[in-house]
Amino acid sequence: MTAPSLPREVDRAFRALPAPIGKRLLQVRALIFATAAAHEEVGKLTETLKWGEPAYLTDETGSGSTIRLGRLKDSEHAAILFNCKTTLVDTFRERFPDEFEYRQTRALLLPLSGALPKQELTVCLSLALTYHLDRRVRKAR
Repeated sequence: MTAPSLPREVDRAFRALPAPIGKRLLQVRALIFATAAAHEEVGKLTETLKWGEPAYLTDETGSGSTIRLGRLKDSEHAAILFNCKTTLVDTFRERFPDEFEYRQTRALLLPLSGALPKQELTVCLSLALTYHLDRRVRKAR
């Protein structure tokens, strides 16, 4: 599945980023949509802005936690941001301690050059897009 066309306001947010960061995050965007499409239970994603940054929500099913794309003020990396009240970044850090740089419990940072680590990133995005499903299953046990 290819990613849908960019909503106008989201396109503006990507264009407002420094070009190398915007380009890297558009690669991540495509991976978010591909990952969501591989999980039937995720449903259709909502693409919008949160805090002026592109954000991906599982409004249709409530299966996941919001994923935001942007940058951190003190970093030259592209940032994938997650709700800091989740355990997502800690889980990513456990699974991929050397693959990514992390910031506290809210961000996974990507270098702007080199190949995108698609396999590892797909695992992280899958965990985020199904975060609430996984929690519901654990609570039901």
